[in-house]
Amino acid sequence: MSVPEPPLSDGVLTGPPAGLGAGERTPGLSDTSPDEGLIEDLTVEDKAVEQLAEGLLSHYLPDLQRSKQALQELTQNQVVLLDTLEQEISKFKECHSMLDINALFTEAKHYHAKLVNIRKEMLMLHEKTSKLKKRALKLQQKRQKEELEREQQREKEFEREKQLTAKPAKRT
Repeated sequence: MSVPEPPLSDGVLTGPPAGLGAGERTPGLSDTSPDEGLIEDLTVEDKAVEQLAEGLLSHYLPDLQRSKQALQELTQNQVVLLDTLEQEISKFKECHSMLDINALFTEAKHYHAKLVNIRKEMLMLHEKTSKLKKRALKLQQKRQKEELEREQQREKEFEREKQLTAKPAKRT
């Protein structure tokens, strides 16, 4: 659909406009009344409009098609970039959750160490209480033994005093 363009020399037409023959009249330049040749003018104008439209299209259509193709490529690239960005965001979130998991593991280690220390303290306290119970039992046994010895000593002294006291003679 290419339309031959009339040759221009310094912006001046050198021949009749495109679509007009050598003996045809130029539309709008007649010396007759404006109503005469109206139908002829319209057909010539329609042809001229069609030729101008084809020329305009042939001039701008390749650029528009290239622009359309470039826009389609840009749209596709944008979709690819958006997908890549979403993947990177998900990786970032995954890394962030890994940091949270690492923090939880660190906290768990801290509390595990506390539990181990508490268990050691409890075992140490258990050993101390066991030793104290044994010592208390030994002390209690020792006191009971001492008290028993004192009681026996008192009984011996009482018996001795009893024997040392004067006995009245028996009259028979």
